[in-house]
Amino acid sequence: MEAEMQSIEENKTWSLVDLPPGHKPIGLKWVFKVKRDEHGAVVKHKTRLVAKGYVQRPGIDFTEVFAPVARLESVHVLLAVAAHEGWEVHHMDVKSTFLNGELQEEVYVAQPAGFVVEGAEHKVLKLKKALYGLRQAPKAWNAKLDNTLLALGFQKSEAEHGVYIRGSGEARLIVGVYVDDLIITGRSGINKFKAELKKMFSMSDLGLLSYYLGLEVQQTEVGIRIGQAAYAAKLVERSGLSDCNVCAVPMESRLKLSKESESPLVDAMEYRSLVGGLRYLMNTRPDITYAVNYVSRFLEKPKEDHRAAVKHLLRYVAGTLDLGVFYRRGRSDGHQLIGYSDSDYAGDIDDRKSTSGMLYCLGSSPITWNSGKQKVVALSSCEAEYIAATYGACQGVSLAQLLKDLVGGKPGAPILRVDNKSAIDLAKNPVHHERSKHIETKYHYIRKSVEDGKISLEQIPTGDQLADIMTKSLARVKFQELRDRIGIVNIKLQHQA
Repeated sequence: MEAEMQSIEENKTWSLVDLPPGHKPIGLKWVFKVKRDEHGAVVKHKTRLVAKGYVQRPGIDFTEVFAPVARLESVHVLLAVAAHEGWEVHHMDVKSTFLNGELQEEVYVAQPAGFVVEGAEHKVLKLKKALYGLRQAPKAWNAKLDNTLLALGFQKSEAEHGVYIRGSGEARLIVGVYVDDLIITGRSGINKFKAELKKMFSMSDLGLLSYYLGLEVQQTEVGIRIGQAAYAAKLVERSGLSDCNVCAVPMESRLKLSKESESPLVDAMEYRSLVGGLRYLMNTRPDITYAVNYVSRFLEKPKEDHRAAVKHLLRYVAGTLDLGVFYRRGRSDGHQLIGYSDSDYAGDIDDRKSTSGMLYCLGSSPITWNSGKQKVVALSSCEAEYIAATYGACQGVSLAQLLKDLVGGKPGAPILRVDNKSAIDLAKNPVHHERSKHIETKYHYIRKSVEDGKISLEQIPTGDQLADIMTKSLARVKFQELRDRIGIVNIKLQHQA
């Protein structure tokens, strides 16, 4: 607590003043926390002085609160590019992050418990800089960091406002920002940039990136591997299935569940907790994406058969703790984006909506994936595939822009592979007018993207459609074949090799 107070005072965060008429001070509280690494070992004990931001009033105590952070799919792209180029990825952490943010509003807080100034008990603290817990603290810190990086010669990526780029060629440097965590990569200049930051902020240099937002990262001479083995093990243990019989697939083949099931209700809180944990595990596990999104449809009123499907999925996770994604160094395919789009026509038995599946790879390594129910009811398999391809095109165009910012060149148009010829024809030409005139205008975005050369469509045989794993529950042999082909590897075995 004394160290936290010293840090606040050194930062000149506040000043002791009388409370002006018409103002109410915001309360403060002490929060104690244990910080652990990916294996659960205690790294350090932390104490934070936190403002009770829930009592703040919009327009009086704060105005804007939004602060951009790098999305995890952007982190995947950054790691894939670094692996291909053979760059090291470093990790830095800003100490007392939010204390650096400069406030624009007039905010007063009460004196903290245990540190009330004797003889001035009636006075309050006027904030010059942000405190943890304030609604505008992330915005204030992001504005400070943004101005600092721009002053150091960085440019913000147009496709991802949490990514900054400086220089070109051998001097190119890339920084990904997630609140107070910075990942830094490039061919050279990393140490120089670290020294620049340390002059401006109190920083922790964590060296080579090994653990970031719950992701375990292994950097080797052959590439970069990411997984969540420790997190997956905790999730299985929390569900009480540590010693269970494992399953070979995440969901039984052709399983269909309904919201109108007559099975008895189960504990909704427990169900949501387990599904929420599985959703975070999807960040390195494309193989469970369809199953997790499917069981997520029943969060409102989960039944016994829904919980059985979740337990089946957890038993699969228990047997595949060490699976993850591998980004290979120096691939021969360069920075070519290859996408796969597929749909399961009228797969939902409640509302007959189709399921879209999408997978994008940088070469042979997966960088983003998604599975989800479509917003409208498709009237044909062609329409369902066309809608799925439109979502895939949107993602491909966005990824191409980000990749262009990262590598500094102009990568070729992303290739989107679809196994439905009618959908491809519809995307390239205004054909089948009677069958397609009812399709909403927004889904014709893909046609404009094809015309402008922003994306290239290719037809592939259904057997080679890798996105099939994102649209339906498959039999064991087919599932394991596609799991290997989309780039899922055993991180532990790879590391030993």
